Amino acid sequence: MNHQEIAKQLVPLLGGKENIVSAAHCATRLRLVILDESKIDKQAIENLEGVKGAFASSGQFQIIFGTGIVNKVYTAFSLEAELDKQDASKHNEAIKQKMNPVARLAKTLSNIFVPIIPAIVASGLLMGLLGMMRAFQWVEADSSWIVLLDMFSSAAFIILPILIGVSAAKEFGSNPYLGAVMGGIMTHPALLNPWGLGNAEPESLLFMGLDVALIGYQGTVIPILLAIYVMSKIEKGLRKVVPNALDLLVVPFVTIILTGFIAILAIGPLGMFLGELITNTLNFIYNYAGFFAGLIFGGLYSTIVITGVHHSFHAIEAGLIASVGINYLLPIWSMANVAQGGAGLAVFFRSKRAKTKEIALPSALSAFLGITEPIIFGVNLKYRTPFIGAAIGGAAGGAYVVFTNVVANAYGLTGIPMIAIVAPQGMSNLMNYLIGFAISVVTAFVVTWLLGIKEEDQKG
Repeated sequence: MNHQEIAKQLVPLLGGKENIVSAAHCATRLRLVILDESKIDKQAIENLEGVKGAFASSGQFQIIFGTGIVNKVYTAFSLEAELDKQDASKHNEAIKQKMNPVARLAKTLSNIFVPIIPAIVASGLLMGLLGMMRAFQWVEADSSWIVLLDMFSSAAFIILPILIGVSAAKEFGSNPYLGAVMGGIMTHPALLNPWGLGNAEPESLLFMGLDVALIGYQGTVIPILLAIYVMSKIEKGLRKVVPNALDLLVVPFVTIILTGFIAILAIGPLGMFLGELITNTLNFIYNYAGFFAGLIFGGLYSTIVITGVHHSFHAIEAGLIASVGINYLLPIWSMANVAQGGAGLAVFFRSKRAKTKEIALPSALSAFLGITEPIIFGVNLKYRTPFIGAAIGGAAGGAYVVFTNVVANAYGLTGIPMIAIVAPQGMSNLMNYLIGFAISVVTAFVVTWLLGIKEEDQKG
């Protein structure tokens, strides 16, 4: 494959250099912000060598190339479209300008929480290892292994506000180190650490007539998000009025002292209340709607993916783990994702078109590994009936994993990789996850096979 040649062909099909605002890429897709999408020749782009599909979503026009190819095409494309020196932050801002408020919020939360995923996954796996060591008594209960692994596994959640503080500050255009300081203030040792302390009561402090509970925010999500948002507004406002010569002395000092007081006195308690409200609402739905909640969420999740709003779920899942120690939403999302792969396999076996087969098989396999965009946008949505089959498969699998109480101890992984954060919760948890996996894939495959693919849908 000649990546330079593909890049040369892409530019005019996208309406020329002047129509391309910015570009970026993920693991499988070239992501473009386009000035006027009506100038795009979508059909011609889909017929280019190596292209597995193209679609507009979340303020971007996205072209699916696949892992290992997209980065090479991006490099050549950036040079061809004269975007090689663009700032990644400008691309994100360009995306947000084309989004509606809900999608913009989802994108913001995604940008904040996705970079934190490795830390959360690592902690989840360490917790699983610690649990197995205790359950199977591989070492004594007071062993140094237990003590150290307990420290290693809980650290990410204890300092979660600091991690979020850094990431959120970057996203809101503020100083990330000031964000870390705010996270440090909200998890300071002088404040009662609620992480793992059960019903311990915090001390109180009388400040200017206000009774302030000295409770920390270790493991919380919403309080630090709100605090960093306020901090970014304060910092940006100060930079507009403070002379450059005094910037280094005045801006950080005033930003931290103002945000610190606001966070401890108002934002922290408000954020804690909102976080508990969301968690209690989800727990109520999960405990009382149960089977039906899994059925509905599993069936609708892929539709939510199309809108891009699913990116905001990381924040909710992180809050669940911090509050109740488990994530019962991710298994449902995983069922919806692998169902897309099952429907894609049915397309591969039923289709008579070589290019469709060429796209469907690797895209279906990537769905089993947790990457669904290629199969959703490149195949299942394009032919419609497979997307319906996948929704039914996701609903069936989602209902099963909720009915059998399948949970994970982290977020960010679905499909086969999710086994790593499901297995530590016990053998029955793992077996029910695998059964749900099979139910989703088989149901989606059978329904798609029965619905079929109309030949007229395969033209072009």
